[in-house]
Amino acid sequence: MTELSAIEIGILVAYLGVTYALALYYSRSDGSPNDVDNYFLAGRALPWYLIGLSFYASNMSGSSFVGLMGAAYGHGLTVFHYEWTAALVLLVFAAIILPVFLRNRIVTVTEYLELRFDRRARLVYSGFTLLTLLLVDTAGALYAGAVVLQAAVPGVDLWIACLLLSLFAGLYTIVGGLRAVVITDALQAIVLIIGAAVVAYFALDAVGGWTALMEKSSARHTTLLQPANDSFLPWPGILGVMILGFYYWTFNQYFVQRALAARSLDDGRRGALFGGLLKLPNLFLMIIPGMAAAVLYPNLASPDKAFPTLAFELLPAGFRGVVLAAMLAAIMSSLDSALNAAASLVTVDFVKPRWPSLGERGLIRVGRAVTAAIMLFAALYAPTIASYGSLFEYFQATLAYLVPPVVAVYLGGLLCRHFARGSGFWALVIMQPLAFALFLAKEATGVWASLGLPTVHFTYMAVAIFAATLGVMAAVSVREGQPMKPLDRAVLTTLSDIAPDGPRGSRGTWLDYRLYAVGLLAALGALLASLA
Repeated sequence: MTELSAIEIGILVAYLGVTYALALYYSRSDGSPNDVDNYFLAGRALPWYLIGLSFYASNMSGSSFVGLMGAAYGHGLTVFHYEWTAALVLLVFAAIILPVFLRNRIVTVTEYLELRFDRRARLVYSGFTLLTLLLVDTAGALYAGAVVLQAAVPGVDLWIACLLLSLFAGLYTIVGGLRAVVITDALQAIVLIIGAAVVAYFALDAVGGWTALMEKSSARHTTLLQPANDSFLPWPGILGVMILGFYYWTFNQYFVQRALAARSLDDGRRGALFGGLLKLPNLFLMIIPGMAAAVLYPNLASPDKAFPTLAFELLPAGFRGVVLAAMLAAIMSSLDSALNAAASLVTVDFVKPRWPSLGERGLIRVGRAVTAAIMLFAALYAPTIASYGSLFEYFQATLAYLVPPVVAVYLGGLLCRHFARGSGFWALVIMQPLAFALFLAKEATGVWASLGLPTVHFTYMAVAIFAATLGVMAAVSVREGQPMKPLDRAVLTTLSDIAPDGPRGSRGTWLDYRLYAVGLLAALGALLASLA
């Protein structure tokens, strides 16, 4: 691969400088740096457009630039199901989940579990979330960035690349907290969209345009819905994909932290819908380039090489610097989000209740120390992901087993007041170890196959685990006889919960989030119809 020119290196250096400058400026420009609400929730003052851009930028990590393009390289249009279902999930989040979260003024999504169930459920899930932030979000983003950095700087060691990226993202997260994260995310969202568009343009041009791409690609690559026995994503498995989406977008501190920091319910709702809308163009920005790479470079050693190969073999001199800056933007957005989310969970859920005398300054110091520790751990663990087949499959196969119990407990608690207070804890304690054991037996060790058990796709397993968790919650509720009913504010009670925030009056119907929800559904329907 061609090495970067002096101009391209200059673009990278300038980008890194601007990122740090913004982080430092906004971390000091509003609110007290020693206030927990300000550090972890940006003073609860984020407008909708920053929330939406930050949602999108945080998602555009290794699982997108590297992982999503790699998945499209191997499997084609069917990968788009992971994108459009996210838009639908965010619509549900805006309508019925976020109102319950905001009226309880929680700092972490785990706080909700204590309100609806009990403190035991909160601590179990908080520990689980920290594990996924370390092993999936942070480590995955670092690995993806290191793959691209190796392509840009031949000879750099994978471990060294991970350490450098971890240090860069961690330092400005430690200094600025969530405000710095969200502001830099907004810049990074714009940069990565530009970078992805550049790659998409040159990739589609090299293959001869849209019509030529469809003609040169295999029939499987150009088919959106795959058979029920497909090894990558059978069409009934889309329900399993949506279960993963509910965890990823609505019950994961990594993302929900932005919406919790909204200056109003309407801002949070419009921000979530905006983030969902930004997911739809990924068909053209991520998936089409991956399909083009399969036509142009059919013999790559790994699907995860699709993006760096396109960027460094196809793009003219000068453009590579912009695209690499976009890749760094994606990595930084994911890392800073995961680091800040993990720090807030440790500080608010574990340290603050145990040592209430620490005060605001002490809690901030703890949060910064946790961020530094996670930086180091993730940098050391990330290179081990290279042993998996592809980054995208590493993410999806892992989460398909681990998160369905979480989604069942949250949705059950939000939508059904008949589940007893103790049902959340017991469902998590029983089903999460069981789900992890299934993951080890079926996906990690091959024990499942050695016993002659039938092949079951991981999306089907996700649906089965979700249903089994609801069954455990129901059984525990019958046994307990609901000795304590849930607080009204912790359950979706009436249709008024989905109404807009405050009276419409002279403000006009254009502010009604439901108008934007209908627009998002219309855009989604039109896009899916065009691919059918």
